[in-house]
Amino acid sequence: MKIGFIGLGNMGAPMASNLAKAGHQVTGFDTAAPEPEGVSPATSAAEAARDADVVITMLPNGQILRAVADQVIPAMRAGAILCDCSTVDVDSARAVAEAAIAAELGALDAPVSGGIGGAQAGTLTFMVGGRSKDFATVEPLFEIMGQKAVHCGESGAGQAAKICNNMILGVTMIATCEAFAMADKLGLDRQKMFDVVSTSSGYSWTMNAYCPAPGIGPQSPADNDYRPGFAAELMLKDLNLAQQAAGSAGADTPMGSLARNLYEEFVEREDGRGRDFSAMLPRFVQRNG
Repeated sequence: MKIGFIGLGNMGAPMASNLAKAGHQVTGFDTAAPEPEGVSPATSAAEAARDADVVITMLPNGQILRAVADQVIPAMRAGAILCDCSTVDVDSARAVAEAAIAAELGALDAPVSGGIGGAQAGTLTFMVGGRSKDFATVEPLFEIMGQKAVHCGESGAGQAAKICNNMILGVTMIATCEAFAMADKLGLDRQKMFDVVSTSSGYSWTMNAYCPAPGIGPQSPADNDYRPGFAAELMLKDLNLAQQAAGSAGADTPMGSLARNLYEEFVEREDGRGRDFSAMLPRFVQRNG
């Protein structure tokens, strides 16, 4: 396929490179980042989108997505598909999809889970909203960039799934960090804590796969001085999106709201910016109830 890829940052660059390595013709554009290996440079987003079968975007927020969509939709050929892999608000995802479909294009919102490591290894999970026929066309590309793609429903459903997933992630990371900090104060060895919780009812991804305690469990950012695999400010962004969505839908999310407030304090008023979201553990260790 001919692919236009817009947004070649820490996530987009390896995703685009994996597509090129698989034999696809990839043209990329980014306002700052250089083109990765195998990707042909374009001078604008519209140029990257022109004549492409699929245009993939990986952008910071909904406002930028809407602006880029305004540039690329008029440049895309009829029948091509605009596939946004950013994590943005549901309203922006749906608005872009509506504009694309009105221009006789396909549209998918396909945010990802798996972080930079997953983008590099081609093991991302895609949560996809949009028409079934558009999903079927792009699915072979998802299989190159990731290990799983779930068609979640109509436009906006992919973003809804991502926001719900990351609200769970934020809440469970805080609970995991609180528990380790409390275990320390109770004199419980961290390894013993892990051995019990990781094989009992406290099991979670944040405990078993991404443990916030250094030297415990599989390798994680905690073992690298909390250098971010998933930055705390990105978790704050996703929790803000979750609260925005909850407000729009009339959903009661008290734990999600509290997690948002804690990450806001950590990022904006403490030392969380630029650190992994699991760095909540030393924060709780240093504090007294």
